[in-house]
Amino acid sequence: MNECARVVASPIGGIRLVASAAGLTHVEFFERHESVAAGTGDAGAESHLDDAAMQLEEYFAGERRVFDVALDPVGTAFQLDAWGVLRTIPFGSTITYGDQAIAMGAPRAVRAVGGANGRNPLAIVVPCHRVIGAGGRLTGYASGVERKAWLLEHERAVLLKQK
Repeated sequence: MNECARVVASPIGGIRLVASAAGLTHVEFFERHESVAAGTGDAGAESHLDDAAMQLEEYFAGERRVFDVALDPVGTAFQLDAWGVLRTIPFGSTITYGDQAIAMGAPRAVRAVGGANGRNPLAIVVPCHRVIGAGGRLTGYASGVERKAWLLEHERAVLLKQK
């Protein structure tokens, strides 16, 4: 599989984008000490990277609420189901891990849902930051709870501005 990668800036750190010809495979926060391979220059993958970079820029500018870039995540059937539910959470809203498990038809699988969210390869675009712990606690964000809090506050601020 030919993949291409790119790093884009955001208000909360660099973001590594990786895409195949079929769609975006990874959106992950990039730590400075890591290197990024540029990939093979596949035109389809480059197009997906262009779309993702533009949509993330719009998101951070408060101009985008829904991402529509093509996605090509790899995961188990359970993980793909969990990530599908994440895409239904409205901008600026939150649900609990229990709510997500119920939406998947697996109400007793709360821990498994948390594990699937922790392996979500498409941060922000597949918004696992919108899932919170019971009682409203911010828990379990692979990119750090500080970033999760920032993303949620950003979305709330955008909604307040647009009222």
